[in-house]
Amino acid sequence: MTLTEQELTLSFLTRLTQQNATYRHKLPSRNSVGKFVEEIMCFLFPVTQDCERSSTDISEAYRRLQTRLICLLEPLGKNLETDKEIVMERFLAQLPDIYENLILDAQAISDNDPASVGIEEVIAVYPGFYAIAVYRLAHALVDLNVPLLPRMLTEHAHGLTGIDIHPKANIGRSFFIDHGTGVVIGETTDIGNNVKVYQGVTLGALSVSKSLAETKRHPTIEDNVVIYANATILGGKTVIGNDSIIGGNAWLTASVPPYSQVYHQSELKIRQTSL
Repeated sequence: MTLTEQELTLSFLTRLTQQNATYRHKLPSRNSVGKFVEEIMCFLFPVTQDCERSSTDISEAYRRLQTRLICLLEPLGKNLETDKEIVMERFLAQLPDIYENLILDAQAISDNDPASVGIEEVIAVYPGFYAIAVYRLAHALVDLNVPLLPRMLTEHAHGLTGIDIHPKANIGRSFFIDHGTGVVIGETTDIGNNVKVYQGVTLGALSVSKSLAETKRHPTIEDNVVIYANATILGGKTVIGNDSIIGGNAWLTASVPPYSQVYHQSELKIRQTSL
């Protein structure tokens, strides 16, 4: 027997109602998350004209941040371990340390990119800095066991920059992402201090099995490592020793000792065409 259009509609609405009842989390809107990111970036780094403010209204900007964060946490209320006001206070208490780390990141980018004219340019226009900044903010929320919101922050940055950093990754001081498009840094990645990463680099997992969700699946990058464009480094047991250089297009699934140089070799043939 063929179902009528009304019966199909009723069946679909019933299906939606059943599915909607299974969702465990209520989330803030993507638009609200984006506004919070832009507001906190302007608060920390008022280097562009739309962020200009006088020294007298910085306290008011701080109060707006408090209100904005409370609104983002509101729909997550039943999934928070503590009251949303306490989460807000603990997050904002971390801002001084986050800020100092971001200044180090901006300076590292400026120092290592000959095209840079200073940290103001880095802060205002470099996608690598923007993605790192949002990651550090999101990671602070991870440390407070806030569900889902940290990922919403980093996905906002991902959409704008093409740089995908999971908020649970651990990244040290003075991190430098140059160009950045296509960079992927997985959830259990550990990155040391003074690391440089170029476009297209993947720090990923060898397996995507759901049963391995709680294990270390992504590599460890020690201090002072440089990873050039389109290199792929995979696996939770893979350690790139300090002061190593990983060349472009390299594929690594095993550890390398400190002070290593790893390069992908390919044969290049040049043939001159006849005139």
